[in-house]
Amino acid sequence: MPVRSTPITGLFIVSWDLVTDDRGFFRQTYQHNEISAAVGRELRMRQGNHSRSAARVLRGFHTEPWDKLIYVVRGLATCVVADVRPDSPTFGKSESFLLGDEPGSRDRIFVSQGLANAFYCHRETDYLNDVSEEFDPNGRSGVRWDDPTLNVAWPDRDPILSAADRDQPLLKDLFPASGRFIAG
Repeated sequence: MPVRSTPITGLFIVSWDLVTDDRGFFRQTYQHNEISAAVGRELRMRQGNHSRSAARVLRGFHTEPWDKLIYVVRGLATCVVADVRPDSPTFGKSESFLLGDEPGSRDRIFVSQGLANAFYCHRETDYLNDVSEEFDPNGRSGVRWDDPTLNVAWPDRDPILSAADRDQPLLKDLFPASGRFIAG
């Protein structure tokens, strides 16, 4: 099956074979019915987004009330998805993926609403994400990229960040009643 689950509920890897010849390659990146079956509900994508980021840019962690289907078309990015749902058994856990145009990195990831995602660009990178709702700034939130609870091993400890991403709160400040935070 091209859609595989991960240890975090609602996070899936979408992987199809690459067909190559002397002209280049062809790869299907997803099928609606397969993702809907894996997710357990009808999937609908309502908006497509494309960002280009320079090398060393880190974007996120962003949490929105919509699903995301992520694909790195060009470049190379470390993409991290974190479970920031306080009632989830995997709250505070994260999964990392190397996505891009290098061999073995052409997967897509499906991120269910409520999970947070971030990505770091190893070089100039084109990042696509199809989302299940049209953009609405209400309901968006985030978590600081270097939150000690998430303990992400980013490839760069001093990335290029927007002011908004640099100033996101820590999980312990968002959910103080959780009691599931590392000491510090």
